Amino acid sequence: MIKRLLNATAACALLLAGPALAQTAPTPAPAPAPAPAKTVDADPALWVVKDKDTTIYLFGTIHVLKPGLSWFDEAVKTAFDKSDQLVLEITLPTDQAETQAIVKPLAIDTSTTLTAKIPEKDRPTYAAALTKMGLPPAALDPLQPWFASVTLSQIQLQRAGYSADNGVEKSLDAAAKAEHKPVIGLETLTQQLHYFADLPQDEQIKFLLSGIKELDTFDGTINEMVDDWAKGQPDKLAELLNRDFDASPLIVKTLLTDRNARWADWIDQRLKQPGTIFIAVGAGHLAGPNSVQAQLEAKYHVKAQRIAY
Repeated sequence: MIKRLLNATAACALLLAGPALAQTAPTPAPAPAPAPAKTVDADPALWVVKDKDTTIYLFGTIHVLKPGLSWFDEAVKTAFDKSDQLVLEITLPTDQAETQAIVKPLAIDTSTTLTAKIPEKDRPTYAAALTKMGLPPAALDPLQPWFASVTLSQIQLQRAGYSADNGVEKSLDAAAKAEHKPVIGLETLTQQLHYFADLPQDEQIKFLLSGIKELDTFDGTINEMVDDWAKGQPDKLAELLNRDFDASPLIVKTLLTDRNARWADWIDQRLKQPGTIFIAVGAGHLAGPNSVQAQLEAKYHVKAQRIAY
């Protein structure tokens, strides 16, 4: 679950970092105060697509990070500085009331409880997981299964010291605004949330239960993902991301493959306009055999070049 959330959509990671959902999801117990972070150098992978008058940089992000990773420098900063526009998965929300109005109808279900939706044989495991996380067994009952998955992941992330406030998108967005660069989104907040909310209930339940099974390995998984990203190892990241995807082909198709294809189409069209832009999307979209780069080359014979630094 954590792999899909962190590399599938920016919306889930970013929204839960702020107060927009404070009345929608339960508030987790505060995490212990982290030790002062040491600055660690990171060199995430960066690609470029060019024609005679257009340059498009492709940068894979991690939506939530711990403080102390120095990634916004060297080739990444140079590429960003050369760019006239920043393109994110979604533009970052600024109106919390508007965000709440979008999320709440998709996240809440008052017709029945979440516990009642879970197969009876799985309810003891689900209840035990909530107890282990310090939540009452009925804490998530008003939530749709997909949003319960997001909520549990967010609690784990906070306890592990990760936050969207330290994530790549927040830093890039702030830098773009400081330099008066336009920022646009490939998708909208509503569109991204519907990827989850429109999944059949059985897929949402599968998504939730898979996350429950990963609770004990959560910290190790996110740390391994960030380490692969920071070392600029997209192949290793792709291997980790794809390790259990065969169990949920619809989720993979909805959250990764189909979106990669649409973004490849967008890039091909954008190459017909002059200029230099910096695209930053979840690192999972730029890794593996169905990545944006792979689909660009297969569909349009456009090859993305890895920038060495």
